[in-house]
Amino acid sequence: MKKQLTFILILFCTCLTYSQKVKVKAGGFKNLKEIKEYSLQFEYSDLKIPKYDSEEDFLKDKMKKREDKKAGAGEKFKASWFADRKDRYEPKFIESFNKRFDDGKVKVTQNTNAKYTLLIKTTMMYAGYNVGIVRQNSKIEATLIVFETKTPDTILFSADYTKVEGYGAMGNDYNSGYRISEAYAKLAKEFAKNLKKKALK
Repeated sequence: MKKQLTFILILFCTCLTYSQKVKVKAGGFKNLKEIKEYSLQFEYSDLKIPKYDSEEDFLKDKMKKREDKKAGAGEKFKASWFADRKDRYEPKFIESFNKRFDDGKVKVTQNTNAKYTLLIKTTMMYAGYNVGIVRQNSKIEATLIVFETKTPDTILFSADYTKVEGYGAMGNDYNSGYRISEAYAKLAKEFAKNLKKKALK
């Protein structure tokens, strides 16, 4: 019982001490007032991984550690690392954003010809970990850019979102892909909240 209480306290404190931040770099939320639909694009180039010089170095390290334990585990990890983007992160962002507008007032979709595009460029990704009593939330940072689809140089809005965490309910998030997907859900929630407060009110 004592261990369970300690774990819950650690999780509670962790969730409270790390909150999202947004810094507008160009344009502003008011420029998004009339937009009802965004065509989504995701970009992961030049992704920074804490404690590693590059994403390539991160993958080499993680793959080697897994291969040392089980043949083929390294390649399996690499495949899932990239597959999670389409399979987990992007659908989670879409689901989280769209459910904030039950009336369909604003929505994001992929593979559409919407007049405006929302580019989500992930600049940092930390998977976190969960080994039972000890865990850390996943974290991402991203630049969100809105531009006219046919004229990408016409930027209406650009902002950096930092300190975005992801974690499962009651710490039930042993899969790194799941933890990171929850960070994308939180990013979508924060962007939707900003739109409601600063653009749509």
